[in-house]
Amino acid sequence: MQRETRQRHILRTVFQEHPAPLLVGEILTRGQKHLPSLSQATVYRAVRDLVTEGFLAVVELPGEPPRYERSGKSHHHHFLCRKCEQVFELEGCVAGWRDLVPDGFTVQEHEIILYGLCRQCSMTA
Repeated sequence: MQRETRQRHILRTVFQEHPAPLLVGEILTRGQKHLPSLSQATVYRAVRDLVTEGFLAVVELPGEPPRYERSGKSHHHHFLCRKCEQVFELEGCVAGWRDLVPDGFTVQEHEIILYGLCRQCSMTA
């Protein structure tokens, strides 16, 4: 296990304060509020280490750079706002998705991503 540096501690704090998936740039900006000297290279290294350790999970959305969120959350999906590009967590699961599976098929896992406008962007559209 890696030594718990000040930078890693700050990144853990960032993810405790903001549970939604974050881009590296968003992690950096939020982390610099706690440690102004935090660099992008340090964030990349710390995020890599926190993923390896299992504290963070990678959120991969088609055509988007990877985002990161805390591991161990209950089953959920994501909503990507097409205007502000923020990703929001959707708790639970869509009812009836199993009805879409053809007979004889076995689903091993699934991911549902919704796209549209978040509440704030809907009000300004």
